[in-house]
Amino acid sequence: MTDEDRVARVRELLESVRAEGRTALTAPEGRVVADAYGIAVPGEELARDVDEAVAAAARLGGPVVLKIVSPDILHKTEAGGVVVGVEGADRVRAAFHEIVGNARAYDAGARIEGVLVQELLPAGQEVIVGAVTDPAFGKVVAFGLGGVLVEVLRDVTFRLAPVSADEALSMLDSIRAAGILRGVRGRAGVDRWAVAEQIRRVSRLVADFPEIGEVDLNPVIATDRGAVAADIRIILAERQPAPRRTYGREEILASMRRLMHPRSVAVIGASNEPGKIGNSVLRNLLDGGFAGDIHPVNPRADDILGRKAYRSVTDVPGEVDVAVFAIPARFVAAALEEAGRKGIPNAVLIPSGFAETGEHALQAELVEIAERHGVRLLGPNIYGYYSTWQDLCATFCTPYDVKGPVALTSQSGGIGMAVLGFARTTRTGVSAIVGLGNKADLDEDDLLTWFGEDPHTECVAMHLEDLKDGRAFVAAAREVVPKKPVVVLKAGRTAAGARAAGSHTGALAGDDAVYDDILRQAGVIRAPGLDDLLEYARALPVLPTPEGDNVVIITGAGGSGVLLSDAVMDNGLSLMEIPPDLDEAFRRFIPPFGAAGNPVDITGGEPPATYEATIRLGLADPRVHALVLGYWHTIVTPPMVFAELTARVVAEFRERGVRKPVVASLAGDVEVEEACRYLFERGVVAYPYTTEKPVAVLGAKYRWARAAGLLRGGS
Repeated sequence: MTDEDRVARVRELLESVRAEGRTALTAPEGRVVADAYGIAVPGEELARDVDEAVAAAARLGGPVVLKIVSPDILHKTEAGGVVVGVEGADRVRAAFHEIVGNARAYDAGARIEGVLVQELLPAGQEVIVGAVTDPAFGKVVAFGLGGVLVEVLRDVTFRLAPVSADEALSMLDSIRAAGILRGVRGRAGVDRWAVAEQIRRVSRLVADFPEIGEVDLNPVIATDRGAVAADIRIILAERQPAPRRTYGREEILASMRRLMHPRSVAVIGASNEPGKIGNSVLRNLLDGGFAGDIHPVNPRADDILGRKAYRSVTDVPGEVDVAVFAIPARFVAAALEEAGRKGIPNAVLIPSGFAETGEHALQAELVEIAERHGVRLLGPNIYGYYSTWQDLCATFCTPYDVKGPVALTSQSGGIGMAVLGFARTTRTGVSAIVGLGNKADLDEDDLLTWFGEDPHTECVAMHLEDLKDGRAFVAAAREVVPKKPVVVLKAGRTAAGARAAGSHTGALAGDDAVYDDILRQAGVIRAPGLDDLLEYARALPVLPTPEGDNVVIITGAGGSGVLLSDAVMDNGLSLMEIPPDLDEAFRRFIPPFGAAGNPVDITGGEPPATYEATIRLGLADPRVHALVLGYWHTIVTPPMVFAELTARVVAEFRERGVRKPVVASLAGDVEVEEACRYLFERGVVAYPYTTEKPVAVLGAKYRWARAAGLLRGGS
C-alpha cells in the first residue's frame, strides 16, 4: 500500500465516523487504521451473532478473547465486555451471551454491533503506546508500562510527534521501569525494535491526521519476539485549534532588534502627574540615560518632564521603533490604530483589563489591529521591560541598570519584581528583563530567538505559566541550547491530569508530565522553584563548562561530605573513582584520622595549606573534571582565609588554561556569608548553610553541557 493509498483509506474511514456523529472508532475500525499504518495487532474477526463467534474462534484456533463492539461503550472492561481465554464452542457461546448481557446492563441504549473474537496473545510485558493532543505542544506520543495499572503507576514518557526510529528507541530507556524491558532475573528482555516501531507508527498516524485527538494501544504485549497491540482505541478531536499566525526567524529578529535596540521610543499616555504610570515610564526612560529619542504623547499637554509632547503618535516626527502604552484598556485599540498607521513595529502594552479579566474580545481586537498593520505586541498586562545594555528602562517599576550576561523573562508581574529584587540583592548583571503578561502576540519563542543571537546574553531564564506554541518554543530552544543555557520555571505542576480524557493516554498526559519530558528533550533546564531559577541564572554564566563526568568532593567536615555526596547523586552527577596514584597524592596531605577516597575528608582542624594543596591537586589532575568543596568554619582556617586562598588558586589555574567548575558549601558562623560573596564574585559558586544548592547549580551546568553536546565523558 502506497503512502497515498494508506492516507486515503484512513481519511475515508474517519470522515464516515464523523458523518455518523461519532468521535470514537470501534475496534474493527481501529483494525482498519492499524493495518493501514502497519501497527501490529492480533488476528481477529467481528461476530454479529453467536454462531459467527463460534466459527471465528474455530478458525483462529486455541484460546481466544471476546470483546464487546459498541460505538457507545469506550471502556469495555468497565462494562464487563471482555472475556479472556475462551476455548471450545460451548464456552464461546456462553461468553458471547455474557458479554452482550453485561453491555445491555451497563448501558441499555448502547448500540451493539457484535463481539470481536481475537486470538489470545502469549504472556509478555504489558506496555502502553499512545498519542494525545496537548494544548501547548500539539500531537505528542506516549510510552510506558501498560495494562490495568497504567494510571496508578503513571510510568510514562512523552515526545513530540512524529518521532524518528532513534527517538522511539530512546523512549524505552526514559521510563523508571526501563530495566524490566531489558530483562531482569533471568527473564528475557523485550524486542526493543518492535516496540519502538509501534511507537513510531502511532506517531506518524497522528501527525498525518490532526483530527485524531487520542490514540491508545493498551496493552501492547511485548515479548522477545515482537510487540502486538491487544487493544486499539482511537478518538477524534471535538474541534481543531484555530491557526496561529507565525513569523519566520528573520522577521522575529528584525522586530526584536528594534524592540531591544530602539533608536526612538514614544510613551502613549505620558504624564506630568507623579503616581501615574505614564509619569513613571517616562521618568525611567529619561533617568536611565537612554540615548535615543523619547517622545511623550498626550493630547492634553504641550510639555511633559521637559520634553515636547504630541497630541497623537502620528504627530511624532521621524520613525518610532517602540510605542509604550500607559493608558486605560478602553483607549488602547484606537491608539494602536494610530501606531499602526505611523508604521511603528512594536507596541509595549502595559495596561491590564484584557483577557486576564475576561475581556477576550477586547484583546482579540488588539491582535487584529496589530496583524493588519504589522505591529508586534508585547503584553498586555505587563510591567514593561529593561534592555540594560541600551540603558533602556521602559517600565513603571523600579529602575535597574547593572549590565550583565543574564536575560530574564516572566509571565507574571509579581515574579518579574522578584527577579528584579534578586538581581539587585545579588548584584546579578542582566542583559534584559522582559514582562510577557497575556502574550497576545510576542511570547517566549520570540524572545528566545532574539536572546540566542544577542552577544550580551550568555544565559536565558524564563518563568512561564503556559506556552502558546510549544513546538515553536522547542524549535527555538534547540537552536539556542548548543550556544547558551536556557532555564525554565514552569508554574502549574499541580494542574497535571486535570482534564477529562477518553483514553488512558489522555488521562496520563497532564500538562506537567508533557512539559517535563519535552522540555528535557529540547535541552532546557527545568528549575523546580523560583529561587532555583534565579540561582541557576546567576551561577551558570560564572561556572566554566565541565569537560567530563568526574566530580571530586574535598571537604573539611565528614558530615558535609556525606550530604554533598547525596546531593551529587540526586543531581545526576558522578563521583569519580579515585585512581590509586591520585589517592596516594591526596593522602600526603590528610591526617591519619582523615579519609581519602571520594569525598576527600581533610578534617576540620587542618590549616589553610591543606585546603590549598588538595584543591591544587584536584585542579591539576586532568582526570578530575569538577570540584565540590565543603568548608567548615574554624579559627585555624577562618572563612575569608579559605575564600581568598580558593579564589587565588582557581584564578591561577584559569590563567594557565585550566577552567574547571568549582562550587563550594560553607558551614559556619555569619562570616561565611561574606566569604561566599567574595568567592562568587571571583568565579567560584559558593553558598552558606547549604550542601544542596551548590551541587544543584553544578548539576544544572552539567545538564546543559550534556544537552549542548559539550561533555566528553569521564575516564
